[in-house]
Amino acid sequence: MKLSLKNKIVFITGASSGIGRACAHEFAKEGANLILCARRAEKLQQLSEELKDKYGIKALSILLDVRSYEKVKNAVNSLGDEWNKVDIIINNAGLARGLSKIYEGDITMWNEMIDTNIKGLLYITRELIPGMIKRNSGHVINIGSTAGHETYPMGNVYAATKFAVKALSQSIRIDVLGTNIRVSSVDPGMVETEFSLVRFSGDEQRTKKVYEGVTPLTPEDIADAAIYCATRSQNVNVNEIIITPLCQASSNHINRK
Repeated sequence: MKLSLKNKIVFITGASSGIGRACAHEFAKEGANLILCARRAEKLQQLSEELKDKYGIKALSILLDVRSYEKVKNAVNSLGDEWNKVDIIINNAGLARGLSKIYEGDITMWNEMIDTNIKGLLYITRELIPGMIKRNSGHVINIGSTAGHETYPMGNVYAATKFAVKALSQSIRIDVLGTNIRVSSVDPGMVETEFSLVRFSGDEQRTKKVYEGVTPLTPEDIADAAIYCATRSQNVNVNEIIITPLCQASSNHINRK
């Protein structure tokens, strides 16, 4: 039986664009109330108003950099009675920076990926899961990557962070075993978002080449997978969804026309 998400509280990181924004729309369509977190205040506020107007749900915007444990802790502590019973976490905030051989890597870029993709996920989960344990109810949905299953040339540190997301998803599932908390990972291949633009520091020409001759996934495809995980019967845990466009057989095998 499909579970209803009406009036569930969904906490989404990286909500201002891409997969996070698409998740916000899809969960709002299902009647969920949303806590939207990101670093871009204006985009976040616009999204919040749009969702409230379009779907008649409640939305709370929080300006948040998940790389800071203190900021995460303060954000969670400030939720108040109306918002602090989070039902679903969408750990979506993540990024890639650069594309280089390990011996030519930029340490600053490494730290940004590690701090966002691994530590950010840890901080959010650490602060929100105790409430789920107390209520014996909840769902953690981590947005991973096919890069967490196989590496690709010059994707070293990014892949390492996504392998960590895979390991953490499995570990959290073991740690909450015996409770009613579910843990899922949605691991996409090529999705057209701001991902490559961020990776290449705003280089639009280089970004265009990534999607040349292919039809990549959309953020909505990934949001749909997250909805699938969240709406299964309570006794069903979707451990992992690996999702790629038809033109992509693996990280290294892409059919371009």
